[in-house]
Amino acid sequence: MMALGKKIKGLRDELGMSQAQLAAQAGLSQGYLSQLENDEVQNPSAAVIFRLAESLHVDPRALMQAAGYQQTPVSGSEGEFEVAVDPDLLRFLSQLPREQQAHLLKMFRGMDRRQPAAAAAREAGV
Repeated sequence: MMALGKKIKGLRDELGMSQAQLAAQAGLSQGYLSQLENDEVQNPSAAVIFRLAESLHVDPRALMQAAGYQQTPVSGSEGEFEVAVDPDLLRFLSQLPREQQAHLLKMFRGMDRRQPAAAAAREAGV
């Protein structure tokens, strides 16, 4: 089993993110993220792990398992954890200013056929 710090750093490197970028996206200080990556933090909270998983676009169970939390089996799950979004797309998006990212997100939500049009219009501020 891979240690949490090595797992976080590996995923961050795969996405081409700096420590500062990941820390900002996950709402952590860069110093705390550095401590996590160097396995200097014992038992980080589930909230921190979930924010990191969301920022790294991975199933939170991947980080929970690396942190030593017991994994509860999920029917149909084979224990595989994959990045759900193309890493090249994430690298591109992570280099855009936050304002442009927010605009693109609104546009994508408007294109999402799973979301009712009224909700998409509210999201876009229309």
